[in-house]
Amino acid sequence: MSTSGSLHDVRAVVFDVGETLIDETRLWTAHARRAGVTPFTLMGLMGALIERGHDHRAAWTILGIDPPTTFSSICSEDFYPDALDCLHQVKDAGLKVGIAGNQPCGTASQVDALGITADFIASSADWNVSKPSAEFFDRVISAADIGPQRILYVGDRVDNDILPAQHAGLRTALIRRGPWGYLHSVLVEAKHADLRLNSLTELAAVLPGTR
Repeated sequence: MSTSGSLHDVRAVVFDVGETLIDETRLWTAHARRAGVTPFTLMGLMGALIERGHDHRAAWTILGIDPPTTFSSICSEDFYPDALDCLHQVKDAGLKVGIAGNQPCGTASQVDALGITADFIASSADWNVSKPSAEFFDRVISAADIGPQRILYVGDRVDNDILPAQHAGLRTALIRRGPWGYLHSVLVEAKHADLRLNSLTELAAVLPGTR
């Protein structure tokens, strides 16, 4: 873990969903099976596109098939092992907890139905606006109902999470997991994050009131 400054004034933590709280392996495997290709093929194509800085959804064009229109529901087993403990610790410390990411319709209700402790849960489909749009982070600020400089946004991507969140005035944490997290952690821009994490356990250890 590395940090570029104090987080003593943080009063809200908002988490991205995919590859921050949720391990998407099962979900992408289901996409591959429905598309009639092996998970290795789809994930290999996605990894190559991500490494080149291209939109990972171009994998469907390369495969010559339509992108998926149905999505597997999120279940409790999809959460990374450190995710739920971190959410509870942040909430128990008296900080606001938000969950907001680029996700399809139904994601917010699925997460809420699992009994996840959060002050708000939202998705790009709910808000009809996606990251890295400035409007997405305006909605995060509005939902948190607190000044942007007191909000920490946690995500695995420099392009979708760290840079646009900082442009909106939020503090940021880049987590090194999932394909984007590992590839983006070595980018020069990764140094702009207030925190660079290997796990959410590390995050819970440095926030005010959680130690």
